[in-house]
Amino acid sequence: MAEDKEQTGASCANLPLPDEFHESHLEDRSELNGEDEEGPSATRDQSVKCGPDLLQMLKAAESRRAAQGRDRDGSLVSESGTGVLVTEALRTDMQIQFNDQNQEFNKRPTKTVRRSLSRSISQSSTDSFSSACSDSSEDGTSPRDKLQKTSTGFSDFCIKNIKQAEFGRKEIEIAQQEMPALMVLRKKVGGEKPLAGAKVVGCTHVTAQTAVLIETLCLLGAQCRWAACNIFSTQNTVAAALAEGGTSVFAWRGESEDDFWWCIDRCVTAEAWQPNMILDDGGDLTHWIYKKYPSVFRKVKGIVEESVTGIYRLYQLSKAGKLCIPAMNVNDSVTKQKFDNLYCCKESILDGLKRTTDVMFGGKQVMVCGYGEVGKGCCAALKALGTVVHVTEVDPICALQACMDGFRVVKLSEVVRQVDMVITCTGNKNVVNREHLDRMKNGCIVCNMGHSSTEIDLTSLRTAELRWERVRPHVDHVIWPDGKRITLLAEGRLLNLSCSTVPSLVLSITATTQALALIELYSAPEGRYKQDVYLLPKKMDEFVASLHLPAFEAHLTELTDEQAKYLGISKHGPFKANYYRY
Repeated sequence: MAEDKEQTGASCANLPLPDEFHESHLEDRSELNGEDEEGPSATRDQSVKCGPDLLQMLKAAESRRAAQGRDRDGSLVSESGTGVLVTEALRTDMQIQFNDQNQEFNKRPTKTVRRSLSRSISQSSTDSFSSACSDSSEDGTSPRDKLQKTSTGFSDFCIKNIKQAEFGRKEIEIAQQEMPALMVLRKKVGGEKPLAGAKVVGCTHVTAQTAVLIETLCLLGAQCRWAACNIFSTQNTVAAALAEGGTSVFAWRGESEDDFWWCIDRCVTAEAWQPNMILDDGGDLTHWIYKKYPSVFRKVKGIVEESVTGIYRLYQLSKAGKLCIPAMNVNDSVTKQKFDNLYCCKESILDGLKRTTDVMFGGKQVMVCGYGEVGKGCCAALKALGTVVHVTEVDPICALQACMDGFRVVKLSEVVRQVDMVITCTGNKNVVNREHLDRMKNGCIVCNMGHSSTEIDLTSLRTAELRWERVRPHVDHVIWPDGKRITLLAEGRLLNLSCSTVPSLVLSITATTQALALIELYSAPEGRYKQDVYLLPKKMDEFVASLHLPAFEAHLTELTDEQAKYLGISKHGPFKANYYRY
């Protein structure tokens, strides 16, 4: 199942624009508002300059008014017209001062602003979240039907448009500035090549942040082949930059289900290339190799998995005695849970909702399904903007945490008729089913922040009596026979990576953890790790965190020998026992 699949499409600068916005709209706007492109504040600044000539202009306006403003009896207008004279004087002065500026403004090419103002403003929020969205090849041809080559003749890849590589390289360079730990790894151990001989096949979101990880692995000695774990999250320009750099990447934004599995298969079945390490996000790659290529699976040295869905699958294999290689559980490491899951979602949930719906949060009633780390981050962000947050939970400990954080814990069925938004964060299936959807109010927004696309029962919505209407990229109205409609975002897939972006610094923490886990599994002596699922050593979690502290100019306090002895720990860590809950 293609759980979170996504990619990034067309650059805002290259998107086709609607034809209904003409030059006259610009002229009307500038004349009515009396403003240049700097906005109302510029108008106020210019109006102050009227002062020295005010008296002269008042006299001129008064003389004009006297000539034109007599009534039918020939009498002058009353003194109550003084305010009108002042207003006219100010208007006259501003027309004089802005005349040249308006002419210059109206001479600007209208090609780049042809869309209607209302559409331009609302659409920009979804179109411009990254220049990685750019895609100038909208001819409808599937990338699978194209033969593309890089500037060096390399062709072992399948992406949307290799010509976008230059833009993708800029995206990667921007991400590098916010990913300090990976840069440190490159500098400190790049010369040692700890992954020399490693053949890493990966299936993650293909974004600028992931590209920094992939290129770091290559600099550490690995060979990489990559596919997307989400059909909507791939940034096409970044995929092009990776291909131009020599990485075999098979991913583009808007893949079909068939495309998704085809890309994974192309990564695994390369001629004269067999993977010995797996880096997965969601378990689809692991599942595909395990089912389709069991002989390849048995020769893999280790798996690194970062999502709750993929971890569920690995533990199921382990419990059934079918996991024949060691696996590293990155998802439950402290650095992943407390930073990626919590802080990343805390910032990106609002971003994704705003860009897709332009919704006002204040006063809205929101249902958040699940109060794990992802749910905690979402609830905190929504509460801060004045929403009334309800929470569903199956775990009494998480439910109690929600209560003490000030949230009302209820069943979805109890409030489904009144909430304005429903956000799933559980990693489970059918959390929101057809019965819930039928009872939702008109205009209710439904989206998913968990990895799996199964949390919302979409199958029940694809029936003859319900009509789907695409209103924006990744925004669908599902319309009932009586006219009621709900707003479904990203077809139930991961909202933040489908419809917005995520903070590079937070992803740096997860990516560094993944890189260290790969190094640990690949270089570990035989017998250290058996056929089971392992958590990262606490020391490694602390090391990842310490690499990011300089970005905040943070300075750790050092334990004295006496203090370390009193606590019974090393003064260099680990500072917490494995059972400690952060």
